[in-house]
Amino acid sequence: MSGKPKRQPKMISIRRSGFILLVFAVFVLGLLLWSAKFKRDPKLRVGDPGELSVLLPSIVGLTQGTLEQGNRIEVLQNGDGFFPRMLQDIAAAKQSVHVEMFIWWDGKLARQLAAALAAKARQGVTVRLLVDGSGGRQLNGPLSEMLADAGAHVAWFHPIRVSNLARYNNRDHRKIIVVDGRIGYVGGHGIGDEWLGNGQDKKHWRDTGLRIEGPTVARLQSAFAENWIEETGEVFADDRYFPRLSPAGTTPAHVAFTSPSGSVASVQILYYLAIAAARREVLIQNPYLLPEDEAIDALAAAVKRGVDVRIMVPSATATDNAIVQHASHHRYGALLKAGVKVYEYERTLLHSKVMVVDGIWSSIGSTNFDARSFELNDEINVGIIDRAIAAQLRATFAADMKYARQRTSGEWEDRGMWHRLKDMTAYLAHEQL
Repeated sequence: MSGKPKRQPKMISIRRSGFILLVFAVFVLGLLLWSAKFKRDPKLRVGDPGELSVLLPSIVGLTQGTLEQGNRIEVLQNGDGFFPRMLQDIAAAKQSVHVEMFIWWDGKLARQLAAALAAKARQGVTVRLLVDGSGGRQLNGPLSEMLADAGAHVAWFHPIRVSNLARYNNRDHRKIIVVDGRIGYVGGHGIGDEWLGNGQDKKHWRDTGLRIEGPTVARLQSAFAENWIEETGEVFADDRYFPRLSPAGTTPAHVAFTSPSGSVASVQILYYLAIAAARREVLIQNPYLLPEDEAIDALAAAVKRGVDVRIMVPSATATDNAIVQHASHHRYGALLKAGVKVYEYERTLLHSKVMVVDGIWSSIGSTNFDARSFELNDEINVGIIDRAIAAQLRATFAADMKYARQRTSGEWEDRGMWHRLKDMTAYLAHEQL
């Protein structure tokens, strides 16, 4: 009996080989992803490097900054303090307006700012607007068309598309406005109606920003340029954007801005070194507090040195993301046991990212105290050496305590199992929150 030989064994062999190759490829990919994570997540070790006056040059140098003299810096609280000044400066712009934002939500504020930018573009002022591809999705549509028709340049950072899948988790969390290369704004404010008002209720959030004139503005412009070039390829280079900046005041300042690169973020080093330098007091206001073990160790070491460490975060009932607050709760026990004083602000979402050390040095910017800001986001913070500004921020912290509840180690140990389970479950995803 004749006929073609059966090929089934060979087919099975090919399938088996293909399966083995697939398993091997998945293993290699997993190993690569693990090694990339391992490399970008070193455990920072900061000893006792000396008090702030000694450590300041190291803080500036290790965060790739420059200590610039001759700045005039104003602290602007809440929307009522921030947006009228910003819109006034935009209206007076003669050369250029650059805006970089993480959040752009449709509403009164978004329409007001878009109209102001379009008006300047029609006057011949160069307007560039960069919004995050996730947080700024609502800019798509009539407002972006109006801006484009007026001659403004609009771009999205890492927008949702197949070519961006590998880097989609890297978000542009910076909030920067630069007018004529001479006036800069930075802080936590986004473009959403929740930031309007004076933080008076849960519909109007509490936030802190800066208005800067002087040499430090060039560093804000550099941070904007970094992400603008990445998304558009356009390199802008003349004195409309980087003018010679004369002293505008007497305040020294430095800027730390960062993008994920596999190295430790400059903003993380900024926070850790400032805590290590503290000798008397550390005040922290931050909406998303998810400290790693080494951060808790640094805060605990500060308490052991006799430093009064106080941290204020929004309560789970006031935050915009209760999951994050429950993840934060998972770390409260270690902080409270170490002697760190923790306060929960209950009036509204406390969105300020503020640190004050020893009544001398302050930091304000976009950076949350969590792994996402340190490892995944593009962020920016300004360090300020000014006793008057530090005193102003200390007074604001004291005023905010009227609406805050202090948590204690005893009550935290007594919280129910359901609360503990929510905290532990939420913390499992803390690196992505």
